[in-house]
Amino acid sequence: MLQLRLKLMKSILILGGGKSCTVLIEYLSHHAATDGYHIVIADADADNVREKVGLLAAVAVVEFTLEDTLKLENLVREATIVVSMLPAHLHIPVAHECLKQRRNMVTASYVSPEMEVLHQAAQERGLLFLNEMGVDPGIDHMSAMRVVERIKAEGGIMTGFESFTGGLIAPECERDNPWRYKFTWNPRNVVLAGQGAAKFVQMGKYKYIPYHRLFRRTEIINIPSWGTFEGYGNRDSLKYRSSYGLQDIPTMYRGTLRRPGFCRTWDAFVLLGATDDSYIMEGSENMTKRDFINSFMSYNPHDSVELKLAHYLHLDLDSEEMYKLKWLGIFDNVPVGLKKPSTPAQMLQKILEDKWSLQPDDKDMLVMWHRFNFTLHGEQKEIHASMVSIGEDGLHTAMAKTVGLPVAIAVRKILKGEIALTGVHIPTLAAIYDPVLDELETQGIVFEEREVEPSFY
Repeated sequence: MLQLRLKLMKSILILGGGKSCTVLIEYLSHHAATDGYHIVIADADADNVREKVGLLAAVAVVEFTLEDTLKLENLVREATIVVSMLPAHLHIPVAHECLKQRRNMVTASYVSPEMEVLHQAAQERGLLFLNEMGVDPGIDHMSAMRVVERIKAEGGIMTGFESFTGGLIAPECERDNPWRYKFTWNPRNVVLAGQGAAKFVQMGKYKYIPYHRLFRRTEIINIPSWGTFEGYGNRDSLKYRSSYGLQDIPTMYRGTLRRPGFCRTWDAFVLLGATDDSYIMEGSENMTKRDFINSFMSYNPHDSVELKLAHYLHLDLDSEEMYKLKWLGIFDNVPVGLKKPSTPAQMLQKILEDKWSLQPDDKDMLVMWHRFNFTLHGEQKEIHASMVSIGEDGLHTAMAKTVGLPVAIAVRKILKGEIALTGVHIPTLAAIYDPVLDELETQGIVFEEREVEPSFY
């Protein structure tokens, strides 16, 4: 009888149960009884997910890997809607199965070219593949579009838009950490951030920042009550002009936030080549941290690694940058700890994880800031909008909240028929962002706006 009742209920399939899923699962579980659905979480480490979800109502956990195509087919067939929280490159086989089984799909990831080409097929089947429903991308789009459309409705003409987001640690948890930073998201993505060139438009001129200069071209941003941050450019700030309806905007720039001083010191790793992921380092499995740094230095049996590094990077030995680097332990004569030949980026990531992993009593912080420049009735105007979210603990992080809640809210709205679009979409339409933002506000994710004296680029 129970199995029959479950078959008659709507079912939400969540593929992947990692760190960002905690709040997503709890939110959906909280509404499961009243909305009439149950939740299936499929993950390669089912035992870990079971421990995390505990006795949450209407939640079942199954073991699953994407290589098991038959199981994927069965799981999708039994679902009413599919949420893919897998790594971004794994969404496509899931999307094809959703097309085959005629199931809606939601992800928090950027729309890939492979996903984009499924737009017509999804429309023909009456399906919605909603992507970029996390925080960045996600909340950034929604919060920006609500203000942009309001400005346009009032007769304003957009002349500039900037947006920055950063996953950081809460001020009370910075303590003796001179970087004022720890990993709150995928460490690999942090190490590889910015590779390629940042491109944007400023005062009608296309601008490019190559990777080796990215962390020296930063913007200082002050957020009332939260202090000062620095932002560096994302790879492509241009692609959202059409999505935002801002094709002719003279200035558009998107970036990532860190605390002041972070970028200048991170630049040392870029200049060394320690963030390179394109080749394997011979003998890396036996290297100490000191060996790793020394491998990028010229041979000199008389000078210390510290002295060679400072000379190579034109740093004073007592500089703030050298202090931050020493604090990370990069000069320690202890094994890096990777047991197989690795790339420089993999080696650096392992070293950083020793110092930048969140501890049980740490709280993270998610910061988002927008600048809107526009003319209204012949006057120059500028609005700043900011949102700061503080995590509760190691499971209920700000990152998990701001990634998971938009996904969860969108899933409920789709199941209820309140979002009834078809095709491949991101949340830049009012039909998506208005209901999602309204509910996010009830969950404490609120943007504060203030009008300021216009700045000139």
